[in-house]
Amino acid sequence: MKNVLRIVPIIIALVLLPTSCGNSDDDVNFNLGNGGNTDGGGLGSGSEPDDCLGFDENDLILSIQSQKAEAPAKISILFKVTDDLGNPVAGLTADQFTIYEQGRNDDCFNVISSSESQARISPNAQVFNNNALLVLDLSNSVLESSLEELKTAAVSFVNNVMPANETDSFQMAIYWFDGEDELHLLNPLTSSIAELSGAIEGITADISNDPSTDLYGAVIKSTEIANNLIKETDNTIIGATSVTIFTDGTDQASRYTESSALNAVDNADPNVSLFTIGLGAEIDQEVLREIGKTASVVAANKEELETTFNQISARVTEQANSFYLFEYCTPKRDGSGENNLVIQLTDGAQQGAVQTKFSANGFTGGCE
Repeated sequence: MKNVLRIVPIIIALVLLPTSCGNSDDDVNFNLGNGGNTDGGGLGSGSEPDDCLGFDENDLILSIQSQKAEAPAKISILFKVTDDLGNPVAGLTADQFTIYEQGRNDDCFNVISSSESQARISPNAQVFNNNALLVLDLSNSVLESSLEELKTAAVSFVNNVMPANETDSFQMAIYWFDGEDELHLLNPLTSSIAELSGAIEGITADISNDPSTDLYGAVIKSTEIANNLIKETDNTIIGATSVTIFTDGTDQASRYTESSALNAVDNADPNVSLFTIGLGAEIDQEVLREIGKTASVVAANKEELETTFNQISARVTEQANSFYLFEYCTPKRDGSGENNLVIQLTDGAQQGAVQTKFSANGFTGGCE
């Protein structure tokens, strides 16, 4: 069979592929470290590879989000790759992965050759949707002193995060808050960079009627929106949402408590990433780090705003690009029963692997 290795990085968001084969009952953690602001555990399913393979300790963590087996003999696995601190790993290609299978007649695992398996990383737009929420503090202090710099930084954020070619599988919405008990919608979900940029450019200094800052309310409401976006996704789709919150101060409205806001963050869907951007000396950096559990940055002054927004936009993009739809054609056939599968990744000096299983019931020969 002709060797086919087609690489198309997966660049979109997270929800659930129909599963017709067995997933490992174990949840991936593999002793993730605690350094930095990461999105930590609860990464997905899968287990440590069998000791018979003799692999070194994992430097990279492969966490299976969903998998399926479909006739005539195709295995599809959607997974996320992070380092051992939970930071996303993007830009991988199919030739960095090695497939091992173990059938009922095998003492250990056998390598499946690329010429037989037609291994590839495929587009995931049909199985993976990504939504991004940008939440802006437009309280009085921002509107009076740093509005133009914020608008420039937010437009740069949109340009960096959104794909140049519009796709319904990657969309962004923009919200803003002040002192009111409301998360105001500036622009609904769209894949249009021009529409998002136009909405930002249209912000004026008189947009707000309440000079206070309801930061904790904005955290609670935006997290709820992100959770609902994932719940509302079609059950044949994997979906993820990122929330990026900008503020130049602390919560002044005192409508909601800090503990309520942090509870919303801690209990967010595992496929919700949370980022924060702070400006100036009046912010509480510790609280913002807890809210921005995926990543948090601070601009010392308004001249640094675009740089900090660009830092977070890079992290948002990395999160989206760390999901991969890996497909291959298995040599296992009908009657072989349940088979064990290990996928190993090698990226320079680092390696990682995950084990799962699949049923080859009904499998014949060939793949699409």
